[in-house]
Amino acid sequence: FPFRAIGPTRQSGRFVDVAVPLQQPNTIYMATGSGGLWKSVNAGVSWEPIFDNQSVISLGDVTVAPSDPNVVWLGTGEHTASRSTYWGDGVYKSTDAGKTWTNMGLKDSFHIGRIVVDPKNVNIVYVAALGKLYAENAERGVFKTIDGGKTWTKSLDITIDGRAIGACDLVMDPLNPKVEPFVDEEAGP
Repeated sequence: FPFRAIGPTRQSGRFVDVAVPLQQPNTIYMATGSGGLWKSVNAGVSWEPIFDNQSVISLGDVTVAPSDPNVVWLGTGEHTASRSTYWGDGVYKSTDAGKTWTNMGLKDSFHIGRIVVDPKNVNIVYVAALGKLYAENAERGVFKTIDGGKTWTKSLDITIDGRAIGACDLVMDPLNPKVEPFVDEEAGP
């Protein structure tokens, strides 16, 4: 079938991610690198900005919890490392499909490339954090929460020559979401 443009018509920066709730295929979330988050509830016919009242509009990832379409996670800070990339202030969570947002921490992660939510438990979430682009910082790697973002632990922490290495992508085994991220020591990070 041929592709067609469905909007938003004003790009508001680079589009970096898209999320569609499994239970609501006509709902679309579009995250932009420097223009906030957009939502359509009619399969792209019309769009509404839903993150404009926050302290940042640079985004890296948007994810809807597989088991609850009202739980939406948003990682701030575009993760494409270039001079025109803007930083963020952590991860945000909405429990009402994007009407309201709460910053859930990792404020010094600067650039979040991926958020993965356990398919059966909305409180188990992993975040791939790139960190500062041109300077060392501690909030780099993969972080995990088991309490919906109240507390975070570093699930994957890699250092090479004393420098912390960030993460920009992450996947979850769909057959076994309990498999933790790991590094193959022989292959390297």
